[in-house]
Amino acid sequence: MDLFTEKRRAAFSRVEPLAVRMRPLTLDEFVGQQHFAGPGKLLRRLLDADRLTSAVFYGPPGTGKTTLARVIAHHTSACFEEADAAGVGVKEVRDILARARERLAADGRRTLLFLDEIHRFNRAQQDILLRDVENGLIILIGATTENPFFSVNAPLVSRSQIFQFEPLAAADVETLLRRALADPRRGLGSIRVEITDEALRHLAATCDGDARRALTALEVAVLSQGGTAGRPEPVRVDLAVAAESIQRKAIRYDGTGDEHYDAASALIKSMRGSDPDAAVYWLARMLEAGEDPRFIARRIAICAAEDVGNADPMALVVANAAAQITLMVGMPECQLPLSQAAIYIATAPKSNASAMAVWTAAEDVRTGRTLPVPPHLRDAHYPGAARLGHGVGYAYAHDHEGGYVAQDYLGSPRTYYHPTDRGFEAVIAERLAGLRAGSGDRAAAAALDRPDQHRPAEKP
Repeated sequence: MDLFTEKRRAAFSRVEPLAVRMRPLTLDEFVGQQHFAGPGKLLRRLLDADRLTSAVFYGPPGTGKTTLARVIAHHTSACFEEADAAGVGVKEVRDILARARERLAADGRRTLLFLDEIHRFNRAQQDILLRDVENGLIILIGATTENPFFSVNAPLVSRSQIFQFEPLAAADVETLLRRALADPRRGLGSIRVEITDEALRHLAATCDGDARRALTALEVAVLSQGGTAGRPEPVRVDLAVAAESIQRKAIRYDGTGDEHYDAASALIKSMRGSDPDAAVYWLARMLEAGEDPRFIARRIAICAAEDVGNADPMALVVANAAAQITLMVGMPECQLPLSQAAIYIATAPKSNASAMAVWTAAEDVRTGRTLPVPPHLRDAHYPGAARLGHGVGYAYAHDHEGGYVAQDYLGSPRTYYHPTDRGFEAVIAERLAGLRAGSGDRAAAAALDRPDQHRPAEKP
């Protein structure tokens, strides 16, 4: 350390934003992620026993990945090394590993390497770490916003604990904001600030679980009004000032990653679960985030066929109409038919009987003996077909009463379609039961043809 080290440190400290200055220094100060960092949870147990192995911190920005890595560095006896995968190459990583070996040989201290944005390392670069992680030379903590099971080498993932970070709850963000307002050394405690509860709630909600955004907005709100230490009159931060100090909520959404598939899954499961409010929310979130409405229309149509099916045949018609209108008008108008279709499907009676029928039949086709077409069902339009026995013995259904005749159409006794007693499918079940009994059941067949029977059952 030279004479100017402290001066340089002070200069860097003066330009650090509030979010950096307020990073917790101990586990007790760390807020959020209680599902693995709270008392008695896995990470806390590993740290208390000083048995931390390599780990991958996975989650959205501003949820504490870097902060927790620094806290762990203070908590353990290991030497801390930090690198950003976006800014270092193989040479720098090899240098870190060489220092780790020298340190371990000299005084027995292990090295904790925090590698931010580890997903930016390609496979070959990640492999450089593998041997030293496996041998315990270094404790690797890799941070990533990408799903590690897709972006990190499988051997490295298998040797690491995966800790998934969730967006901070609004109450946690408010705790951090109040702590920053009260801390005179690292925060804004040396400035007289009067802030309303509404302003705090707005910052905590609009940051969408990103503590960095909330703290930055608070600093802007105070400093933009001339907030300085020693100022006699207080700085007042109300809802209007808070709203002007934070950008419009940025919806976190990766159109090709986890957010894309998770939101689509939530939309489908909400429609399947008959919750129209949840379905509309996930639909709106995807559209607001810039999702291709054609993708949403396809998922809605598939849900209509898979989860409603013949319990309400109009669901597929509505879904198809919404898809066609989406192609014609695009955003923002297409959100109206998409919403209508999602709500219709969510409130329709449900049956996956037709989907199960084709899935079961497809499995038989893939794994079983391929059934030949029975001779009487084969094409008989060409000369000589009758000599081969094609079409011989086929009974034309319309020549029989009720438009039905008992006949073998498969060549093997199998049942794939099991209609339910829900919605319009109950009518189908009644008619099919008569047909499968071999009676023709003219009364049941006639019931299917009555106009009132074609209307779907009343929505629940």
